[in-house]
Amino acid sequence: MKRAVVLLADGFEEVEAVTAIDFLRRADVETVIVGVTGIDVEGGHAIRVRADCRIDAVPQELDAVVIPGGAGGAANIASSAPAMELIRRADGQGRLVAAICAAPGLVLGAHDLIGTRTFTCYPGFESHVTSGSFVEDRVVVDGNLITSRGPGTAAEFALAVVRYLAGADAAADLHERTLQAG
Repeated sequence: MKRAVVLLADGFEEVEAVTAIDFLRRADVETVIVGVTGIDVEGGHAIRVRADCRIDAVPQELDAVVIPGGAGGAANIASSAPAMELIRRADGQGRLVAAICAAPGLVLGAHDLIGTRTFTCYPGFESHVTSGSFVEDRVVVDGNLITSRGPGTAAEFALAVVRYLAGADAAADLHERTLQAG
């Protein structure tokens, strides 16, 4: 079974986080909610989520790191040495790194983790990235990096992560079961 960790820090964008967690679990991907700023994490719209573990207890064996946006949450992840170590290690091992909204800019761009890859993010946050190629597509997959624009693309983003981890059939089944348009 594939394992993904979803990093949550105070100020995270709830739609992006919960959609990814829900879709991954529906696709039978073991999904661990990791609290970067504590076990109880408050989103940008005052919705609280209890993490499965803190960043210092994250499982070592994983297939993906998912980073929701929300400027506050992304900034908190970017300033967490353990979170950045986890992301760097996953990327260096060729594991999936998936970031949405502000996270591609504030987390990956600020720590020079985009490299030569193509990416997208919430409008304006591309200014935090000094490498790579920015495009305005809703979801971009480039090697082991998946990026997306924001809350309105959360389902497409989560589906792309499922496709990467569980395959096209699992993604198609999930697409049908959740009655997504398109």
